[in-house]
Amino acid sequence: MNIDTPPESGRLAHLGIMRFTGPDAQSFLQGQVSNDTRRLAENRSLLAAYSSPQGRVLALMHLLPHSSGVAAILPRELISPTMEALRRFVLRAKVKIEDGGEALSVAGLHGAQGLPSAGIDAPSGTSYIEKDGIGIAAVNGDSSRYWVVGAAETLAQRGFGGNPSRAEKIEHHWRLADIRAGLPQIYLATREVFVAQMLNLDLLDGISFSKGCYTGQEIIARTQHLGRIKRRLYRLRLPPGDWRTGHPLHLSDGRTGRIVEAVRVGDGFEVLAVLNLQASTGEGDEAVNAAVAAAPLSLPYEV
Repeated sequence: MNIDTPPESGRLAHLGIMRFTGPDAQSFLQGQVSNDTRRLAENRSLLAAYSSPQGRVLALMHLLPHSSGVAAILPRELISPTMEALRRFVLRAKVKIEDGGEALSVAGLHGAQGLPSAGIDAPSGTSYIEKDGIGIAAVNGDSSRYWVVGAAETLAQRGFGGNPSRAEKIEHHWRLADIRAGLPQIYLATREVFVAQMLNLDLLDGISFSKGCYTGQEIIARTQHLGRIKRRLYRLRLPPGDWRTGHPLHLSDGRTGRIVEAVRVGDGFEVLAVLNLQASTGEGDEAVNAAVAAAPLSLPYEV
């Protein structure tokens, strides 16, 4: 893929929406995810992690206060296992968890140029706007990219459907933009591998340390307050190779880690990888490969 190719907007086939409906939807999520879901009442979007009781991230969600219920954007491959895990905690709560399917699809828009023609103004900051069946929110407050959610047919009618034949390019550009924004994602290959701070969620406003208890909170809080963050998310350029999500890394500077996201750019790859802050002794399964020379790339926030 040419690095200078203009980014393409359109429906993001690799992502789906999990919807939470019912009078207890917000309070149920408050006890399950890392961010304070009471902030959804301010008509804003939120980044949040859903973690195991051991503090390992099972899914990353972008939560939107959709009129039909809280909409959680996450990889389509994680919707079924995440719904299954969350339903175990419903008990007596009046909440329904379902796959949004075609009723709620998600598109990605690079820049706000396409919004006025659809009759929608660009929301500011982390605000969420909904009009005529279309919901809009900047991706984690980044005004250069927007989530666009709605019924698949409505998205297509308003120019956000995208050409199915270009789905691969649309996904490529979106995942590359995530990498350059330092915005991690969790897939099946990395489910239950990382603690939230390893993914820089504390630097991305993805964790509330004052909201109270939620699943995995004890480990996440202890990691933060005891200064035990030994791994962080970094952006790198890697040479040609078989690089993919979940792949172990052994860098020539002695650090080891694991790839979180990888996209081919030119003859190499741009990746987000969780790495040790200090050089490893070479022990463990992450050091099985020969050391690779990686070029560090900047992130839009300080690690």
